[in-house]
Amino acid sequence: MIPKAITAQVECAPGKVISIETGRLAKQAGGAVVVRMGDTMVMATTVVSDSVRPGQGFFPLMVDYREKFSSGGKIPGGFIKREGRLNDKEILTSRLVDRAIRPLFPDGYLNEVQVIGSVISADDEHDGDMLFGLGASAALLLSGAPFDGPIAEVRIGRVEGGFIVNPTLEELESSDFNLVVAGKLDSIVMVEGEMNEVSEEDMVEALGVAHEAIIKVCQVQLDLRAAFEEEHGTVEAQSYETNTPDPAIIDRVREAIQEKLEAHVRAPYEKKSFYGGLNLLEEEAVEAVVSGSEDPKELASEALAAARIVSREVMREMVLAEHARIDGRGPQSVRPIWCEVGYLPRVHGSSIFTRGETQVMASVTLGTTRDQQAVDQVFDQEDKHFFLHYEFPPFSTGEVKFLRGASRREVGHGYLAERALRQMIPDVEEFPYTIRVNADVLESNGSSSMASVCSGSLALMDAGVPVRKAVAGVAMGMIADETRHVVLTDILGTEDHLGDMDFKVTGTRDGITACQMDIKIGGLSSDLMLQALEQAREARLHILDLMDATLEHTRESMSPHAPKLTQITIDTDSIGAVIGPGGKIVRSIQADTGVVIEIEEKDNLGYVTIAGKNESSVNEAVSIIRSLVVSPEIGEEYEGIVRSVLDVGAVVEILPGKDGLVHKSQLSWEWVDHPRDVVQVGDKMKVRLMQINERGRLQLSHKVTLPRPKNVELRDNSRHKSSPRGNRHPRGPKPRGRRRH
Repeated sequence: MIPKAITAQVECAPGKVISIETGRLAKQAGGAVVVRMGDTMVMATTVVSDSVRPGQGFFPLMVDYREKFSSGGKIPGGFIKREGRLNDKEILTSRLVDRAIRPLFPDGYLNEVQVIGSVISADDEHDGDMLFGLGASAALLLSGAPFDGPIAEVRIGRVEGGFIVNPTLEELESSDFNLVVAGKLDSIVMVEGEMNEVSEEDMVEALGVAHEAIIKVCQVQLDLRAAFEEEHGTVEAQSYETNTPDPAIIDRVREAIQEKLEAHVRAPYEKKSFYGGLNLLEEEAVEAVVSGSEDPKELASEALAAARIVSREVMREMVLAEHARIDGRGPQSVRPIWCEVGYLPRVHGSSIFTRGETQVMASVTLGTTRDQQAVDQVFDQEDKHFFLHYEFPPFSTGEVKFLRGASRREVGHGYLAERALRQMIPDVEEFPYTIRVNADVLESNGSSSMASVCSGSLALMDAGVPVRKAVAGVAMGMIADETRHVVLTDILGTEDHLGDMDFKVTGTRDGITACQMDIKIGGLSSDLMLQALEQAREARLHILDLMDATLEHTRESMSPHAPKLTQITIDTDSIGAVIGPGGKIVRSIQADTGVVIEIEEKDNLGYVTIAGKNESSVNEAVSIIRSLVVSPEIGEEYEGIVRSVLDVGAVVEILPGKDGLVHKSQLSWEWVDHPRDVVQVGDKMKVRLMQINERGRLQLSHKVTLPRPKNVELRDNSRHKSSPRGNRHPRGPKPRGRRRH
C-alpha cells in the first residue's frame, strides 16, 4: 500500500507555485520533505542526534546539497561515471543554507545535526538551490530539533525595472539583480548576491519584495506541519542540554578580570599583543575560579567560556556606550591603506592591497579559450572565461595547520570576490582572453574577502584588462541591544565575532556589484539597512580614491609575458575553408606561424581566436585566415606562388586553398615555347584574375601585370572571351626546322 502523502503549496509570487510533500520518502530520517517547482524537485532530510559527543566544543551542523546528474537525464562526464566530491555550486548552496539556519539554534546546543539536499528531478527553468533552503527548514520543523524557524530562501531578479521572485534561468540571464535572501516571518537573516551597479535604495526595495515572498513560504511550512500533526500526532520537541557556563561562575570571572579587561581593550591595538593580553586575562580568570576546586579540569573549561562571555560584554558595551572600538577608531573610520601594482615581474598583472593588518596579493593570468573553466553541472553547462581563486594559508593568522584542498570557506569567499568583479569584466567578444585571478591572503585581521576584491581590481587593471570601472569592497558590522545600535565600518575579525551583523558590500563609484550579509539578531529595519549601505558607500568611495592614486586607469599595453591574442569573426560557411579537409589547413597555419587557433560557432557566426607569443605571428595568421575566407574578385591582382608547371601553363595559388591556371600565352608578352622556360615550382608570381568560368575555375594572367613592350601590338581578343583557354597573345613567326618525311 502506497503511504499517504501530506502536501501543501503556495504561490510565492504571480505564477510561481511551490509545493511541499512529506510522509512518503525517507521516513527513517528525523524529517524529510520533497519540494517542487515546475519539474524541479529537491528532497531535503534532517537527522538530529540524541546526545552530545564527549569533548564536543562547537555546534556540529553539517549541511550538504547535491545535484544528481540523473535528475536532469544526464550522465556525469569524465572517466568515472558517478558523482564525486561536491562541486563549487553545491558547496556554495550548502553554505547559503548553513548560514541561514545555524544562528537559529540555541547557544550552547552541541548535538549533531545533518541536513542533506538532493535534486531528484531537474527541468531547464527552475534551479534547485532555493528549494533546498525551504526544504531544509521544513525538514527541521518536522524533526523536533530546537530550531527557531521556519525560514525560507528566495531569489530576486529584476528585468526591465520590475522585480521578479524566483526568476527562471532564462529570466535571470537578462536580470541586473541576482539576489538570494533568507528570512523568517518577522526578519531577514541572510543575504547574498550580485548586481550591476544598483543603488542603495534599490537594494532596500529588493529586500522588501523578498520578505513579502518569504512570509508566504514560511507560513506554508507551518501549514504542512499542522497537517502532519493532524495525521501523525504532535511533533515531539527534542530534549537537550546546552553547554553554557553557570551564572555564578560568570559573576566570579567578572569580579576577577573585568577592570583589567576594560583597561586592556583601550590600550594601543595590535592584533598579536591584543590576543596575547586577552589570553593572559583568561588564564587569570580560570585560575581564580578553579583555585581550591575538587574538579579543576571540568571547572576550567567552564571558567574559560565564562571569561570569553565577559570579554565580549566589555567590548560590546564600550562600542555602545562610547562609540569607541578596540583599535581606537570611530564607528565610521577605515583602517590605514597602502597598495602597490606590478610587484611580481613575470606574471601578467599583480597588486598588493593592505588595509590595517589584512593583506592580499593578487595576480592575474591571461590565457586562451582552451584555458576556460569547464562547467559540467545539472543547471549550468556554460564554461567560465573569468574566475577568481582565493587562498587563506595558515601563516596569514600566525597558525600551524595542514595544507589541504580549498576549504568551503575559501570557495565561498573566492566566489563572492569573483561576483564583485564579474560585472566589470569585458565580454569575451571584446576581450577574448580567459582571465584567472589568484587572491592570496598574506595577513588577516578581518575582511580578507573585501581586500581580495580591491587587490583583484588593481591587478586586472595592471594586466591591461579593459575593466569598465574599478571595484572596492568593505565589511560592515553592528553592535546592538534592546535600545541602542552602532553600525561599524571596516570591521576587525574580533568585531565580526562579537557583533550582531556581518555585511560585506562591494561596488564602483556608481553602484553596488555584490553583497553578503549575515544577521545574528531578529529584525533589521529598512532604515537601519539603508544606514549601513550608505555608510558602506562612503567607505567604498574613500577606498577607491586611494586605489586610483595607485593606478587610476587600465594600462594601455599588456605584459610582454602575456600571450598575444585576437579574435575575428567569419561567416559560418567559411569555417570549413579555414579548417580544411581533416583539419589540414588550420594545422598548416599553426605550424607555419607558431600560433594556436580555436574556432567556435556561435550566434550564426564563426569566432576564430588566434593566440601566439608575439604580435607578428598572430598578425600573419590573421592575414592568412582572412585570405581564406575572402572570395577572389575579377580584376584584382594577387601575389601568388607557382604550385605546379604543366604543358599548357602554370598553376598558381593566389590564396590559401585557391589556385588558378596561368595559360602559357599569359605568362609573358613574348612567345613561350614551354612554361618551364620561364617559371619553376615555388616561384612567386604576380597575377591578375581575368575570369572565373562556369565550373568555378580561376583564369589568371601574369603578363598583364608587366609593362607591355613597344614592339608588341595587342590583338582584338573579343572573340576569345568565352574561350576557356583565356585571351591569347599574337604569336610571332615560328622558327623553321627540318621537316621529316
